[in-house]
Amino acid sequence: MGDGRDEFAVRVSVRGYETDSQGHLNGSVYLQYAEHARWSVLQAAGIRQSDLLAKGVGPVTLETTVRYLRELRAGDEVEVTCAFLWGEGKTFRMEQEVRRIDDGGVAARVTAVGGLMDLEARRLVGDPVGYFRALAGDVGVLGL
Repeated sequence: MGDGRDEFAVRVSVRGYETDSQGHLNGSVYLQYAEHARWSVLQAAGIRQSDLLAKGVGPVTLETTVRYLRELRAGDEVEVTCAFLWGEGKTFRMEQEVRRIDDGGVAARVTAVGGLMDLEARRLVGDPVGYFRALAGDVGVLGL
C-alpha cells in the first residue's frame, strides 16, 4: 500500500476447514479475512458495532474485487491489512492485502467500495467521515 501511513494489520491462521478439495484456502474465505480486518480496524479506532447501531448506521460493502496472487494452505500464518481511502461523497474505498508472515509474499489484494447506511431510511448517509470522526477515539488508525 506504501503511502507512508502506519499500516493496520491483523494476524490470522489458515485453518484446515477453510481449505478446499485442492488443499488451498477457499476463495470466499479471503473475503471473510478482509471483513475481519475491517471490523478489527474499526475496533482499534474505538468504534464498536454497538456504537454504530446506537447511531442508527451500519457499514455496507457496495463492491469488492479480489486479486488472487499466491495460494495459502492450512497452517499458513497471514496478516491482513486494511486502509481506508476517504473521498468527498457518500462512499469510501478500502484497500487490503493478505500477506504471508513467513516471507511477506502477498497472497491476495482486496479492494472494496463501502458506505455507511442509515438503518431506518435504508440509504447511504451523506457524510460517512463525520460519523466515523464522531465515534472514533483514534481517528488516525482510520486515516482521518
